[in-house]
Amino acid sequence: MSNQQAMRPSRVLRKLRSGQTAIALKLNLADPRISEMAARFSGVDCLWTDMEHVPNDFSVVERQIWAAKAYDVDVLVRVARGSYSDMIRPLEMDAAGIMVPHIMNLADAKQVIHYTKFHPVGRRPLDGGNADGAYCNLDLAEYMKQANDQRFNVLQIEDPEPLPELEAIIALPGLDMIFFGPGDFSQGIGAPGEWDQPQLKETRENIARLAQKHGKYAGTVGSIANLNDLTAMGYRFISVGADAVGFSQYLSGIAKGISHSTESVSADSIYGSTTS
Repeated sequence: MSNQQAMRPSRVLRKLRSGQTAIALKLNLADPRISEMAARFSGVDCLWTDMEHVPNDFSVVERQIWAAKAYDVDVLVRVARGSYSDMIRPLEMDAAGIMVPHIMNLADAKQVIHYTKFHPVGRRPLDGGNADGAYCNLDLAEYMKQANDQRFNVLQIEDPEPLPELEAIIALPGLDMIFFGPGDFSQGIGAPGEWDQPQLKETRENIARLAQKHGKYAGTVGSIANLNDLTAMGYRFISVGADAVGFSQYLSGIAKGISHSTESVSADSIYGSTTS
């Protein structure tokens, strides 16, 4: 029996490199059972968990990664803007990728790449004694090579400030994915929630176009309803929903049923109503 170790290949990168679109689902709920259900039943390629807006700590994220890996589903961690450790700890826990919010200029983008890629691309701090390095059982040279090849960084453009340097940012060696965040961008241009605002639409299109031009992947948020439109525009990584939205809709449906229905209904679950 061979003792040779290897890093788990990224499902997202496998799909992207074969010309397909990778689909993600946003996690706002911390319970790893939610992560397991999402990985097992949703059919997505990636679970996107969050440390910017959600009060997750690293132990929560680690359990989410364990749950997703059991079903060969990637985890992408949006990190908090802080030290380099905030960026690399999720990678060492074996997240497939990290997303860095609010990239504001070219220098900012260069620094993220510097800290998230190993030599010869960058100077990511080197350990190897954690989950991604098979706890020191993955050859060091192979660890660095596989990490550069099978783990990805995602830089978010969600402000107008970086637009003058947008093409230079996207063209950077070591950048894997550029991600358009329409929510904060709409606020940044003084049009919160106006999704058809001309500058927002133009920026969304430009990001996809420039990513294709420079051989990079473009990601954004969307839905099942506009998935084909975003794919046609050039986006290849699309988050199509969120656990909090789905659970809220389910609970709202129950509330509506309680308020408006007095009839017995049949259900095929022990948690639903049954006819008497």
